[in-house]
Amino acid sequence: MNLLKLSSSELKESLRNGKIVTAIYGLGRIGMPLAAAWLRAGAKVIGVDIREDWVKQLNSGDFSFPDEPQLVPIISEYLKKGLFRATTNGVKASRNSHVKIVAVPTLIKDNGEPELSALKSALKTIGEGLKEGDLVIIESSVPPKTTEKIAKPILEEVSGLKAEEQFALAFSPERVMVGRALQDIEEHYPKIVGGIGPKSTEIAATLYECIARRGVIRLSSATAAELSKLFEGIYRDVNIALANELAKLCMKMGLDFMEIRRASNSQPYCHLHIPGCGVGGACIPIYPKYVLHIAEKYGVKLPLTEMARSINEQMPKQTVNLLMEALEQLNENIGNIKIAVLGAAFRGNTSDTRLSPTHQIIQILKKLGASNIIVHDPYVKSDQKLIQLNVKLTNNLKEAVANAKAIIIATDHDEYKERALSELIEHASRPIIVIDGRNIYVNQELPENTIYISISGRKVSKLTKP
Repeated sequence: MNLLKLSSSELKESLRNGKIVTAIYGLGRIGMPLAAAWLRAGAKVIGVDIREDWVKQLNSGDFSFPDEPQLVPIISEYLKKGLFRATTNGVKASRNSHVKIVAVPTLIKDNGEPELSALKSALKTIGEGLKEGDLVIIESSVPPKTTEKIAKPILEEVSGLKAEEQFALAFSPERVMVGRALQDIEEHYPKIVGGIGPKSTEIAATLYECIARRGVIRLSSATAAELSKLFEGIYRDVNIALANELAKLCMKMGLDFMEIRRASNSQPYCHLHIPGCGVGGACIPIYPKYVLHIAEKYGVKLPLTEMARSINEQMPKQTVNLLMEALEQLNENIGNIKIAVLGAAFRGNTSDTRLSPTHQIIQILKKLGASNIIVHDPYVKSDQKLIQLNVKLTNNLKEAVANAKAIIIATDHDEYKERALSELIEHASRPIIVIDGRNIYVNQELPENTIYISISGRKVSKLTKP
């Protein structure tokens, strides 16, 4: 089937009637929801992943997906129908599919350079099986010009085919939040599509019209589509940094930023974000650096973007500084106390620990001499970074808090929000220091013998006199 020769109505009919086979490269937090969405739209799906154990689990039907449990019955249903299959053979998957979607991780190196090795590897694999009339869609977040300057040359060189003439190539950014990704793809947001040319844009957009109920936004180029995703992240990074900066002022003035924020945001043009102990995940911390990287090549300075990233990167250190101030008040040495860090994930109610502020907080604590640190998370069963840091991870909240002299709340899990502060610290040592890095308990009455400091600026001490 040559997708470039089909009309819009023929493309949609082919998808809905199960004539289109889609290969999805990367079966993680983005690839799995994408697989479910394309299956539900009518496609047959080949899932490609380099993890042999994960592929075996998927094909056996005996698998779990903690952050998106609703995907398990969906994928299992299509697996039984013979419409879904996972493989490690990406070349064969490319040969046997019409649409190839790249959803592999893209990261940043320590020196600020983009880390695109997984993307390049997937593209080379796809190129080896690419056929005339096929469509390649990149969904991984990438630096501007990646589709045009990296993906297109790799695919053309490996396949011997010409983009836009013999195969279609487009960028369509994932726009999802972990935990509700399938709903985001199908229901919540319009799909953005920008092709390497008008044919590529139209083919990808037409197919996505069968999946995204909010419609498709067609952009003039793949680069425009790449930047649309990155700008979303930078907007949030800048506004979180503003909240963090204003919260610092509130703390010095003895005020609570959260109280002031509620009042300010009653004006419809004000959208102050929430301060926090750090910004994690594989999106917001990376996107500004992708844009700063390309801006430098064009000789453009982006001081606001750069400053916002710097402010947010300092928040784990500020969180620890608040703890050190409280320890000084109690005349305690950090090396002699147990510290419980609540939350390993970068965001509440997920198991995603990528670039979690918790890792940075622990590294800073250790440099200052802390030796008794335990991390609690109800969702994270194992974390490689914590293993490297030689810090125990537990799913038992009582174990984490028991006899702790300090508690740092690093993640806004519901398990914490649904408890009263008095319940949370019930088994802790006294007096107890609570550093609330997620502003969960700012409105609660302070229990006896407690020092409470919120990242939003609320500082309260309720110490029992000896």
